[in-house]
Amino acid sequence: MTEDEASSDRRTADGSAPAPGTRRPGGRTARTRAAVRDAVLAGLTEHGYPGLTVEYVAEHSGVHKTTLYRRWKDLEGLVADALDLAGEDDWTPPDTGSLEGDLRALAREVVASFTDPAVAASGSAMIAAGFRSERAAAALRGYYTERFARCEVLVERAVLRGELPAPPEAVSGPPAGPRAHTASDTAASGAIDAGALVRSVSAPLFFRLFITREPVEAAHADQAAAATLAAARAGAFTLDSAADSPHGTGS
Repeated sequence: MTEDEASSDRRTADGSAPAPGTRRPGGRTARTRAAVRDAVLAGLTEHGYPGLTVEYVAEHSGVHKTTLYRRWKDLEGLVADALDLAGEDDWTPPDTGSLEGDLRALAREVVASFTDPAVAASGSAMIAAGFRSERAAAALRGYYTERFARCEVLVERAVLRGELPAPPEAVSGPPAGPRAHTASDTAASGAIDAGALVRSVSAPLFFRLFITREPVEAAHADQAAAATLAAARAGAFTLDSAADSPHGTGS
């Protein structure tokens, strides 16, 4: 056993998987988690959440059932950790040089991820699992919260390019450095709700995919991006600092 693996065993001495969001060791431990994650995704795709079993995960991951129960406790723990692991990639949002191009590329990426047969089934299965398990729902929420947080850079770049209004506190002139102003700064200052803006791109697409179960195509992605861009330019995502502040005045 390597030092990393021994350290991992100490951190999970209570039999649970490592806490979501913590740094995880490489080596055999990482390979085991990846094998389990792949087996969970395969089982969800093949059988759905109701048909997924720990026995299936053990057989397809090569990890003994006793180990699965010791480290992940139960099926919900396996699904939640698979979602947590899925969010540990190096994905970054598109950077096309304009907010319009970024939103369109982001929307098309959503459509592609749920219509490409090679990847759509596992993503849809994970979302379906969130409707059957509270722990899976919490993990799914965490996954998309983190995903949307990464996308807020789209708003940051748009502000720096002058495509969207800068926050009231911003000083005129070029930024002092590449991180002189961030999307989080924008949202906090009461100028633009960056999180709401990027969510509005995928919202109508997810509605078609998982509520009305209608087909989605590139044209729907472009429509969602155009609607979000128009709303942003009209100030739909601009926050009223006075109204939103706990110290704002009332009538």
